[in-house]
Amino acid sequence: MRSTYTVAHVGLLLLCAACIAVTVALAGCGDEVEVTTCDGTGKAMVAEDATGHELADALMAQWKRDHPDADWVEQEKERHELKPPADNSALLEGGQAEGHTYGRHDKRDLLLWARETEKFVVEGSRIFHSADLLGSSVAVSCDMCHPHAANTHPETYPKYQTQLGRVVLLRDMIHWCIENPVRGTHLDPDDPTMRALEAYIMAQRSGTPMNYGKH
Repeated sequence: MRSTYTVAHVGLLLLCAACIAVTVALAGCGDEVEVTTCDGTGKAMVAEDATGHELADALMAQWKRDHPDADWVEQEKERHELKPPADNSALLEGGQAEGHTYGRHDKRDLLLWARETEKFVVEGSRIFHSADLLGSSVAVSCDMCHPHAANTHPETYPKYQTQLGRVVLLRDMIHWCIENPVRGTHLDPDDPTMRALEAYIMAQRSGTPMNYGKH
């Protein structure tokens, strides 16, 4: 999986700004100073009288410039029209039964679930649309036959698949496609790449009733 910036990154920048772990380097007419993060890896120029929040904002802005792929999740979602995960906000409105196995939940739980699930699905989209990530020897990616995962019909599995001569699951068909039209890298059923592809394909059919065996 590719990394992205998190609350931890923001927290580090705020902490560094708050404790003023700065290197003062007068620039130009002396109205600006150079600030660095605690670990010395991030630097930015700010006004000499900048507040702690302004220091943190400047460091974060510079970090984003230094890491142009940091927003890859949002970029991938916009580029390929990904559907969002389910809204679980009802769990915060008294919909939780007493003695629930997992206890009560708060907004942080819901944000964590949505963020991690969506990131997993978005990684699948990234692979689905990349011949390189699929290991294709003929420069073919899944979206060439299935734009935005169209006509993959994950809701119809398990079903008898003529190409394989037996009843298969969605991941079996994904593997067939990778080995044949894509001419890509062999994937085990529990390979992270396979799981991400399966997650993306299923997510794109969100809201479609299950109808196994349908052709």
